[in-house]
Amino acid sequence: MKGNEALAEAAIRCGTDAYFGYPITPQSEVIEYLMTERPEKRTGMVVLQAESEIAAINMVYGAAGTGKKVLTSSSSPGISLKLEGVSYMAGAELPAVIVNVVRGGPGLGTIQPSQADYFQSVKGGGHGDYKLYVLAPASVQEMADFVEDAFDIAFKYRAPVLILSDGLIGQMMEKVYLKPQQARLTNEELIEKHGDWATTGKPKTRERNIITSLDLDSEKMELRVRNLMKKYDQMEKEDLRYEKINCDDAEYLIVAYGSSARISQKAVELGRAKGIKVGLLRPITLFPFPKDQILELTDQVKGILSVELSAGQMVEDVRLSAQFKVPVEHFGRTGGIIHTPEEILEALEQKIIK
Repeated sequence: MKGNEALAEAAIRCGTDAYFGYPITPQSEVIEYLMTERPEKRTGMVVLQAESEIAAINMVYGAAGTGKKVLTSSSSPGISLKLEGVSYMAGAELPAVIVNVVRGGPGLGTIQPSQADYFQSVKGGGHGDYKLYVLAPASVQEMADFVEDAFDIAFKYRAPVLILSDGLIGQMMEKVYLKPQQARLTNEELIEKHGDWATTGKPKTRERNIITSLDLDSEKMELRVRNLMKKYDQMEKEDLRYEKINCDDAEYLIVAYGSSARISQKAVELGRAKGIKVGLLRPITLFPFPKDQILELTDQVKGILSVELSAGQMVEDVRLSAQFKVPVEHFGRTGGIIHTPEEILEALEQKIIK
């Protein structure tokens, strides 16, 4: 399946209640697949093409407020339009899953793959003090697997979660294992599970549940923000995800995520064949970021190369993590051009090994 199709099918199978979206290349297969598959007949899942990205994210806000499992997807310019709603959901502490299949920018840019939405994704993106838990798939299988993972995290922390893919992973085809169909929660089960916060109708036994990100009392608002920060600290302690490849004896380190990590893994093989002891650290979560793991490797390696499909964004976090103990350089392509393993190895030799 294509990555976009695998994600859409996984959404149906993990018991998603609703999808609200709007087509934009290179993620249009998500909504196209859902419209074709007619999940309302399979599970009762609602699929709706909104009149705009702004409308879609506000539909997500409303449905998430009822405790339902709600999903939306878009690509870079469309995500920009959704960010006000994402900030509102973070402030109102609502669980939802947002998918960004990144294309090149800035502006309308290109429909080709890019990773230049890193800053937008991990630095908040919208207004105010908030963060998103960000999962970065590197395969079609992970496009499928991360949907259920994202919902688990979203409901654990009552927070929006972002799956940050790109046009390469979204469009490529691979074999994929799909999990069996899960039943959607009944309204009774939902009330039992989320009735302490969701807007499910007010019984006489409790006060009203009010969903809002607004608080005009400054002291209460500060307390609300501090509680959000505690959630993000907990994410860093309990739900950090990363992968190490050939790092045990590495003298040089590549840090890359998503499609860049796939290509870098081949560059590591090429480097090892030439006698260069190079390893790969792949952040699976971009927030939380594996900063301690990178810092630990600085005691071992002579230099680090951050590989991205961008002009250089994640490299800033790699440098902060390395605390200037070893040289950190960047290699990337932009405009939708995808780097090759040979180019990555050449960049490592020229920028780090010298």
